[in-house]
Amino acid sequence: MSPEQFSAAVLDWYDRNGRKDLPWQLEPTPYRVWVSEIMLQQTQVGTVIPYYLRFMQRFPDVAALAAADQDQVLHYWSGLGYYARARHLHAAAQQLVAVSDGLFPDTLDAVMALPGVGRSTAGAILSLACAQRHPILDGNAKRVLARFHAVDGWPGQAAVQARLWQLAGTHTPHARVAHYTQAIMDLGATLCTRGRPNCAQCPVQAGCAAHGSGRQADFPAPRPARTLPVRTVTLLLLGNQAGELLLERRPPSGIWGGLWSFPELDADTDIVDWCARRLGISVQHTEHWPVMRHTFSHFHLDITPVLAQADVPAGRIMDEGLRVWYNPGQADERGLAAPVAKLVGQYLNREHGRAGNDENRAMRKTG
Repeated sequence: MSPEQFSAAVLDWYDRNGRKDLPWQLEPTPYRVWVSEIMLQQTQVGTVIPYYLRFMQRFPDVAALAAADQDQVLHYWSGLGYYARARHLHAAAQQLVAVSDGLFPDTLDAVMALPGVGRSTAGAILSLACAQRHPILDGNAKRVLARFHAVDGWPGQAAVQARLWQLAGTHTPHARVAHYTQAIMDLGATLCTRGRPNCAQCPVQAGCAAHGSGRQADFPAPRPARTLPVRTVTLLLLGNQAGELLLERRPPSGIWGGLWSFPELDADTDIVDWCARRLGISVQHTEHWPVMRHTFSHFHLDITPVLAQADVPAGRIMDEGLRVWYNPGQADERGLAAPVAKLVGQYLNREHGRAGNDENRAMRKTG
């Protein structure tokens, strides 16, 4: 099967089976496609769609995104993970407004110069939004090409990646580039899947080397096995007399960079002593909650939540800008990491349960 036959078969399949009603396809401006491509990095379409719709409603164009506070951007990203993507998106929007009055660049090098944009993402944006001919090599395209050509090795290796880029360029047609770009991503996402590829329905199975040799599971080669290390941490859920929780802004880099979180302590920290020394607050009692595990790409994080009641009234803010008393019952545009948001929800459920029990006891007494 020649490259021309390959692209023709993929496009014919796309015309009959491809996805054509994704939110960013309905009005494929460079901005809308850019946001979608950043969200789709390491995240599946089904997960991205509701986040994308909320994000675009709040930040409908480059100017709106650039004018927003980082807190607001991270708030609408909370739960998607890989938060550096949101920080880079925000920084790039501000860069575009400052340099080009919000106009999106139309050359590959200029798009790749934006924070958080690599070659494949830049190619996808220009292909899908501007119909420019650029190959892409996201995870789906890598899998299709690695199987079709039986490319040995893990795609993270430089030589393997270079070979896949060469193949991607060869197979990308000169006509209907936007449709082909979407088509090869759809093919990898819906038929040429990682676990159980549906070769019977594949439009290019007749020329697929992996299918012909019955070795679909061998391509692409997986990342070399590794054991993820485990880190432990204590997160302090410090509440005041108004039912507010103390949050701290995390450093701009590292895990949950720029997000708000509970104070992070070593596992053997004396909570009462720490609150007295670091915050000047006396703590009445503490309560340890069950350990919860959160997994990152490179390690597991075992979190021990500790609830503590502070003898401090509402409204007292320490180190404004770095710490804040947060009312969990009133949503605001503040970015919270997924485990933090989960703990906030558990705290609210606990408080509502206590309030209900107090009300039942009062009714029994009056009854």
